[in-house]
Amino acid sequence: MNALTQAHCEACSAGAPQVSDAELPELLKLIPDWNIEVRDSIMQLEKVYLFKNFKHALAFTNAVGEISEAEGHHPGLLTEWGKVTVTWWSHSIKGLHRNDFIMAARTDEVASTAEGRK
Repeated sequence: MNALTQAHCEACSAGAPQVSDAELPELLKLIPDWNIEVRDSIMQLEKVYLFKNFKHALAFTNAVGEISEAEGHHPGLLTEWGKVTVTWWSHSIKGLHRNDFIMAARTDEVASTAEGRK
């Protein structure tokens, strides 16, 4: 558990600032094993979680969906047999906001109690 898992997302409009170059390494330290991916010039956080089967992967996907709905911030979720890829970025600002790091940390928290992890 870290400070990010205790934080809540703030409303993020098109004018909200993206995470700065100075903030980025500090925030990444709080969510180890997450990768930065750049797609269509948009920086995103991404991590792959492995499971024993599809049933466990789907249960994790649904749990991430629940925390996403509660905060009003939604990831890209790709659920496959034994694997879930979670991608966080803020659509409204076309990049990374502190909210994405909060939700990445919360996703790790959900994963720590998920059944069927490899």
